[in-house]
Amino acid sequence: MYRSTNDRRLLVSRAECLRPLLAQNARQGAVDRRLPEASIMALAEAGLFKLRMPKRYGGHEADLRTQIDVSAAIAYGDGAPGWVVGLANTCAWIVGLYSVRAQDDVFGVDPEVRICGSSASRGTAVTVEGGVRLSGRWSYVSGCLHAHWAVLGFDLVDEAGAVIEAALALVPAVDYVVSDTWFTAGMRASGSNTLSAEDVFVPQHRVVSRARLAAGNYPTERKDEIVYRASWAPTLTVSLIGSLLGLGRAALDHVRDAAGTKEMAATVFNRQADSAGFQMQLADAALRIESAYLHACRAAEDIDEHAARGELPDLSARARARADASRAAVLVVEAITILLNAHGSGGLAESSALQRIWQDVNNAARHASLLPAISLEIYGKALLGLENDIALNV
Repeated sequence: MYRSTNDRRLLVSRAECLRPLLAQNARQGAVDRRLPEASIMALAEAGLFKLRMPKRYGGHEADLRTQIDVSAAIAYGDGAPGWVVGLANTCAWIVGLYSVRAQDDVFGVDPEVRICGSSASRGTAVTVEGGVRLSGRWSYVSGCLHAHWAVLGFDLVDEAGAVIEAALALVPAVDYVVSDTWFTAGMRASGSNTLSAEDVFVPQHRVVSRARLAAGNYPTERKDEIVYRASWAPTLTVSLIGSLLGLGRAALDHVRDAAGTKEMAATVFNRQADSAGFQMQLADAALRIESAYLHACRAAEDIDEHAARGELPDLSARARARADASRAAVLVVEAITILLNAHGSGGLAESSALQRIWQDVNNAARHASLLPAISLEIYGKALLGLENDIALNV
């Protein structure tokens, strides 16, 4: 479906060129709990916040597989910018589902715009003339310190407070406040703080119901743009995997590169690389990371192919995509745990990149959409022809 694999290779190459800078800034980002401005500017100059922006506004209009590969390439240098760029591009994709009028509000004013968001219904709104009045508080909004707009989930309520429907709103940064709440182990530099809004007016063209999104009935008038026909919930979930893959690959190379000179304490081996036990652990971890990528590619390509055909995946296909993403996350976490065990306790030193990788991946893999027990239950129900009655986004 993708127009040219050369486009994907070019974007991945741009990301790979930034790895030294991102790795150099990683420790400071974790200390500051935000991405260094130099990293943000370098990513922006490389056009990596525009992966999922329509070409009409100067974006790349890239498919989901490309987003995963680019996020992985960024996260190899540092997990946090890989995570932030991935989510910013997912939010840009969401804007591409809106009407052209709404897209003009966001992309048309500033083609360098960056977007953050939370689709969780943490706000409420009431209908007023021309739109809604929105209030709420949204946690874990990655990249909000560097964003100009936010996609925010909410419940539309009536005068008695009863929920009419769930929806999403596009809100400019001038209309919300960022609170410094992101104190965590892992992904510290993602700056995933809390946004709050109080009685903010959102015009109707910047509001879309969640039911409409779930049905694939997107407001955009540009039905020829294949990227913006992809299925809603699977796209959101599978897009999370790229940064985890990059972290896994970085951990594998870190441990492999050290094995030629690092001794194995309390053994006869002067080099870890000479130990059959170490060799087996390294191979086991490598295969888990490679298997995770295969799961991610299958899910992304299935989503992209359905979009190309103009079809909404059925429940079984959507459930499998979510299960693929969840299994990929589990495999990467397992691989990095094996690698840390093989490398030894030195990997937990503050000076080691391995401890930051380990923390980052364990944080990211616990995103609500990737939790394995829920994903497996959803997929199991779908395999048995049973109704999904446990999750909102499938």
